[in-house]
Amino acid sequence: MQEFKLPDLGEGMEEAEIRRWLVGPGDAIKTDQLMVQVETDKALVEIPSPVTGRVADIRVPEGQVAKKGAVLIVFETASHNGTVAPAKRAHPVPSADLTSAPPVPSEPEKAATAKRRVLAAPAVRKLAFELGVNLEQVQPSNANGRVSIEDVRAYAEEARTFASAPARSSMAASEQQSSVISQPQQRSVLAVPGSEDKREPLTGLRKRIAEHMEYAWRTIPHATAFDEVDGSGLVALRRALLPVAEKRGVRLTYMPLLLKLLLPVLKEFPIFNASLDEERREIIYKQAYHIGVATAAPEGLLVPVLRDADRLTLLGIASELERLVEGARKRSLSRAELTGSTFTLNNVGSFGGASGTPIINHPEVAILAVGKLQEKAVVHEGQIVARPMMPLALSFDHRLIDGARAGAFLARFKELVENPQQLLLDML
Repeated sequence: MQEFKLPDLGEGMEEAEIRRWLVGPGDAIKTDQLMVQVETDKALVEIPSPVTGRVADIRVPEGQVAKKGAVLIVFETASHNGTVAPAKRAHPVPSADLTSAPPVPSEPEKAATAKRRVLAAPAVRKLAFELGVNLEQVQPSNANGRVSIEDVRAYAEEARTFASAPARSSMAASEQQSSVISQPQQRSVLAVPGSEDKREPLTGLRKRIAEHMEYAWRTIPHATAFDEVDGSGLVALRRALLPVAEKRGVRLTYMPLLLKLLLPVLKEFPIFNASLDEERREIIYKQAYHIGVATAAPEGLLVPVLRDADRLTLLGIASELERLVEGARKRSLSRAELTGSTFTLNNVGSFGGASGTPIINHPEVAILAVGKLQEKAVVHEGQIVARPMMPLALSFDHRLIDGARAGAFLARFKELVENPQQLLLDML
């Protein structure tokens, strides 16, 4: 028998969800044959078999999350004479008997536990305080001994389950007794076909998005500044550049233009291209400009990253954006192409929405949403005219950015969008 454990998937990933098994118990398998598809953060990864043999057992079923180092699958490999022994399904390891009392630690062990210094980030300590969890009682899952958000949640959930078990038993007994006493007076209730609620587990990309949004909303004090920009100049510039883009085989939308106009604003206001080291309480000013672009995929919203955007020409940005967006929709991008953004631009208008209030993409400190470009009646030079207007919404981390600075950021971006001619100086 040979066990295969979830390997190190890089970039600090400590767990992965099993999305799909490509083999089953009893199947013959060859070295480098794809055997399982796992999801790490927002990227799908297919893992090949390290051996030739037969599948004896699958330890982690589809839809469950496995920690790094957990046994995923067990193989029966070839014997010395080159044949493969018949597959024997490995029996799962029985769960620990929860009714038996745990061993009582010795006095030295108690003292060592009491004196243990808990390693945890401020966000973890804040969550523990909110949930009423004593961090000294939480067993860290990481090898470095640092307690994570997941450790705190797991401990709190286990404590709730344990505490509610006697109450549920008592309640069930009480309800049963009440049911027996009042049975003659009860009326028969017929279930209406089709009236039952449908439930499905929160898994895959939707689960990752939920966890990421929950963490960002809970830990970052959000504030949002709004404005509206006249897009007449933007429309005219795109119309003038379309023939050039078409000759070079590039599809030019408004997004590359907006992104190109955003870059000088980020350089002028570097706090918006920063992050907060929550443990050291330090601001990290990023020297690279990796712009995340929110993209709708069949299973949820993905944020592919346009790396070193300030080093690309306008048409270079357009070409790379098209590749990233297509890859996001097909779920074919690597993890490196979906992580590491320093600021996110969300084109709500491309999803059909007029406007929206975005949630910050942690660990960034701000996100800009641009709404649908549509004609509105506005006052221009003393006259009521129809102009193509575009709403803006800038959400920012209020710990690092105040309203005045957010307003200045939007005002500068608005100025460039309404006068985009400067792009002609350095785009081609």
